[in-house]
Amino acid sequence: MALPPTDTVKIRDVLRRAQQRSRETGRTQQVQIGEDLYCRIAPGGSRFLLFSLDSEPDHATAEAMAQGLGFATPEYGWHQGETLRSLTVIDASAPGLDAAPTDSSETSGSL
Repeated sequence: MALPPTDTVKIRDVLRRAQQRSRETGRTQQVQIGEDLYCRIAPGGSRFLLFSLDSEPDHATAEAMAQGLGFATPEYGWHQGETLRSLTVIDASAPGLDAAPTDSSETSGSL
């Protein structure tokens, strides 16, 4: 018996499902996007952290992801952890958010 064909899932659908789960559960959802690229969506779904284990994520990828997640007013910044530098994205138009980092700012808080 032959195996069923591969089922292709759009990355936008995967990200939106993770965003919905973050809202429903109130917990961070992590999605592996590539071999060495990860997205961590914060509870509420209005913030995410983009990181790579071996390099820094690029701004164009973060912009595409923000658009896919439906962020109306994305604001970009950087978070320097102990071992990784991550790109942070916050939807500034989302209700109840703290001040967002500005592009190229170094922040020490966590997502």
